[in-house]
This record gives sequence, structure tokens and C-alpha cells, in this order.
Amino acid sequence: MARLLADFGHDAPSIPAPVASPGREPRIFRPTSPKGPRRRDRGWAPATAPVATWRMTSDQAPALWPFISTPALPPTGAQMGMDVASGAAFHCDPLGWVVRQDVPITNPNIMCFGKPGMGKSGTTKAFILRMMDFGYRALILGDTKDEYEGVCRFLGVEPIALGAGLGARVNPLALGPLAHGWDRLDRVEAGRRAQSVFGRWLTLVRALVGSQQIGDALVPFGPSDEAVVRTALADLTGYAHGVTHLAETTLPALWNALDSPSDDLVKATRHPSQRHFMEATRLLRDALGQLVNGALAGMFDEHTNFDIDWLAPIQSLSLSRLPKEAVGIALTCLGSWGAGQREVVSRADQRVVVRDEAWRQLRLGPEAVKAFDADMRLSRGFAGAGGDIQYAVAHKPSDLLSAGDEGSQAQTIARDMLHLADIKILHGQGEKVARELDELLGLGPLAVDAITRWARQEPGRAVWQVGDRMYKVATILHPLERNLANTNTGIESAG
Repeated sequence: MARLLADFGHDAPSIPAPVASPGREPRIFRPTSPKGPRRRDRGWAPATAPVATWRMTSDQAPALWPFISTPALPPTGAQMGMDVASGAAFHCDPLGWVVRQDVPITNPNIMCFGKPGMGKSGTTKAFILRMMDFGYRALILGDTKDEYEGVCRFLGVEPIALGAGLGARVNPLALGPLAHGWDRLDRVEAGRRAQSVFGRWLTLVRALVGSQQIGDALVPFGPSDEAVVRTALADLTGYAHGVTHLAETTLPALWNALDSPSDDLVKATRHPSQRHFMEATRLLRDALGQLVNGALAGMFDEHTNFDIDWLAPIQSLSLSRLPKEAVGIALTCLGSWGAGQREVVSRADQRVVVRDEAWRQLRLGPEAVKAFDADMRLSRGFAGAGGDIQYAVAHKPSDLLSAGDEGSQAQTIARDMLHLADIKILHGQGEKVARELDELLGLGPLAVDAITRWARQEPGRAVWQVGDRMYKVATILHPLERNLANTNTGIESAG
């Protein structure tokens, strides 16, 4: 055929030479039986575990999320459950994480969000109980629904109940441990402590006064009001007179000092006459008087009349017997009191301070938001000493943003407050709330999908945001913890 085609001027294509097969790649490792060598001191298994092999480039690997998991956290602190992306145990150690260079957080505070029934209480109670194994104690600053009474009694501690007609009293203007040894302080140290004490009190009074309303407007608290309150407090405690032991004062004593001012107070605040002083401070005095004779009557108007056993594993102050409109103000007072009690503590006395239903305080106005913001900063302690884990619980981020109108100072502070907690626990939410979280925290679509789908399938599931890292964690409760964490007791008994 080739010759025939050649006679007509055509050349048939030639047959390519056969190419030798490259053969198998050389073995890198010495071959052995799948079950291992059957020799002394050698491993052997009767069955081979199925192993799936995946080969891809580095730019293709992220498509297999969540099989490519976030860098693991060190196994220190409370073991909370399972990291479902890696299958490993998930531990939480906020203060330990802060001092490590490989964990991207700078403060140990925690904010926990989630719809009711999604496991916020279970995660919170499991955390405080398991951190007790590492020497931590718990302080519940305002148990608004008596959720922690069962935990307290299980640990042999009787919670302290506050309310009208009850015997317990809390003085939010308590000096706290900073007053100890005042007579031995030099001038510089006394001035530094006084600045801390009076600064805390002014923050409290500003929040309490600023929570009162004139119609739809909040009562203003300006620089002149601050000067009047500071001067009166310095006079009531004896600091203005250079005493060696400061006297503890109360909110009613402050109100009486302003309502019946002395000539020295009028002169020190640069008012030309007592009548001018009374006119200038009318709103301030009326706001304080309304609190003393109204919302705070019988609870925060006397000296603290009980002793806190700081060596007990937990202490809780119950507010469930208060009317709803007074809970936010009570939380503000307890925040100031708790700050005073924890201003100077040893490094060996570490505590988890739980702030439940935080949104009630934030809705009092911008000054209450500032007070809560100051409390959250206590994780760093005072003068390099102390420092606690502040654990705030809320339903959704709009609880924080409802502190004021869009673009207002209160809302701006509340929005920035999210960054005062480098650890966020995000339980199941609806799509709208998840989008809000994404906007505020930059979660990304995968985390949003986990919050709206995976986390809602079972209570206790949550996306943990540790710095800029995300972890899908399923909290695993012991049966005893599950009983203590159950918040559906009332519903179940009614059924």
C-alpha cells in the first residue's frame, strides 16, 4: 500500500516507535505488611484501618474546610468539649492565653451570645465549675433569674438575696480594700488610691443620675455636677481634711450633703451663695433623691451588712425579687461594689466575674454604658495587681447597640465594648442576628452558616472566636452539670 501511494506522489505516515513504559516510581519506604512486621517489640493489628488519601495543591486545600482546621489551642484550662473540626478536645484558659505569644488575644474577657435555649447557661456554668479545678472562684454580680442558686447550694454556699423588705444591704460606695493601711501611705500612694476610689464613685453616680429621665430626655451630668459630687465625697470621707482613716459614706449621705449643703461645700464649689448652689444642683439632687427614696430604697442605701467569704468557691447576689425597672440600676450598683471589692487582690485569688443580663444595665443610657465599659476593663486589675475574667452574657449584639440611637455616643461605646472581650462564644442564632454578628465581628460566611445551622441543631454548640481564630465547639456536659444548668425547670414542671 505504501508503494502504491508513492507511485501517485503520496507518502504514508510512518508508525511511531514504541515508547518504553516508565515503570513504577521507586519506593521511598521499605515495604512491609499492612498489619506490620510480626516480630517481638513490633506493632501488629488484626485489621487495617481504612484511610482516605487526598492529594492537592496548597491553593486547593482550603476548599475542604472544615477538614483544614484552625491552629489548635494549647490544652490548658477548663476542658469544655470537642473541637468538631479537628476532633480534639477544646480547652479554655483565658488568663493563660493572654500571656502566650501563640494565642492572639490581649485580654481574658468573654462575651457569650445566643438565643434562649441554645446553651448559654450550660456553657457558662460548665466553665465556672471546671475553672475551679485550677484555683478560680466565681462571683455572680446580679443573678436576675436565680439561675445560679442551684450551683451555689451544690457547692455549699447560700446566695445573698437583695430586694425590698429583705435584710441584705450593699453599699455601692464602699471603700473596698484600697482603704486598708491608709494611715501608712505616703502622699503619692494616697493620692493614687484616692484617684481610683473617687473615679469609681463618680462613674457610678454619673451612671445613676444619667439613668433618670425628664420626659424622654435623660438627666444631664456635666463638669459642674462632677465637681460638686467629688467635693462632697471628699468631705464626707474626710479625705479633704487629710484624715489618716477614710470614713465610708453612702448614697443617702451624699444626697443629704447636697440637699443641705454646708458653707464650706458652697464655697469649695465656687457658688456665690447657698441659694445659687441649690438652683444649680436641683436636677442632680432630685435624681439622687429619686433613687434613694425609690428604686434603691432598702437595698443600696446603707452600709453593707454581710461579710463575703472570699475563700468560698462561689458567691452570688440574687436580684430576682426586684421589679424589672430597678434591675438595671441594681446591676450598675453591684458593678461598682464588685469593682471596689476586687481592686487589690493577689495573683493567687483569681475569679470569674459573671455579668448576666448585661443588656438591662446598658439600656439605662450612655453613662451606664460607660460604667459597664469601666467594669470590663478590670481584667487588667489595679496597678498591675489582680485582674479577673469578666464574663458577660447577652442574647444578641443588638442588646448592646440598643444603648442609644444610631450613631450616638452610647452606641459607639457599646459597639467598641465588643473589643474589650477577645473571646466570644456565639451560640445558635437566627439569620438576621447572625448577619449582625458578622458585621460587628467579621465572622465570614462559613462561621455565619455554622451559627445559623449547625449550632441550632443541639444546645451547647457554638462558634468560639478567640482573637481572629474560629472554632466550632460542642460543649459536653456531665449529667450532674446538665441538671445544674437546666433553665427549663419551670416549663417542665408546668407541663
